[in-house]
Amino acid sequence: MPSSHYLQLNEIVELIMLTDPDKMLDIGIGFGKYGFLSREYLELWDGRDKYGSWQRQIDGIEAFEPYLNDGHKFVYSNIFTGNALQILPGIKDKAYDLILMVDVLEHFSKEDGLVILKECQRISRNVLISVPLVNSVQDAVFNNPYEMHKYQWKKQNFKSFPGCAFILNYKSLICYFGEKSSEVIPLFRKNLRHRFIVNTLDFFKLRNFLKTVLRKS
Repeated sequence: MPSSHYLQLNEIVELIMLTDPDKMLDIGIGFGKYGFLSREYLELWDGRDKYGSWQRQIDGIEAFEPYLNDGHKFVYSNIFTGNALQILPGIKDKAYDLILMVDVLEHFSKEDGLVILKECQRISRNVLISVPLVNSVQDAVFNNPYEMHKYQWKKQNFKSFPGCAFILNYKSLICYFGEKSSEVIPLFRKNLRHRFIVNTLDFFKLRNFLKTVLRKS
């Protein structure tokens, strides 16, 4: 589908924010969720006065043109229509600070997917990928032949890329690699530990409060 599950939103948006790209490429735009979220949190939260005066370049690739609408044109700087296999070779080296591929790579065969990953490494300083942990059977949804699932990606498919790191998610394999990996991943994990501690303390505070209330009732 031109969508992806919502249970990885926190991880992916935080990794985008920590990377802080000036130039980003979203491969497999689909509904445009991550273009919208990236534009919102990278731009609208920076203290600006004028709405819509975008300062960052957020480009996208979409193989199936019927998915695109005027909303995409408002959010994305440039939209390339066609197969990423044909589009990526025409992009210059290190043109982007971050490439995003969320629930896209499983639509390619292993051979084609590895070609795409190497192209992503060539044209971008950092790459963020999410693929399903369990690759369900999927055919041409919405009459889109590109929606077919073709390969189940595993950790070993990504480990050869420099700085490769994996983020825990019970539905997806989230992989990040590139120049900022040694900076972004420790910060992400530090924030994760902080949230766990705060949530645990809040739980015990709530439990103790409820015990007090029950004793008084």
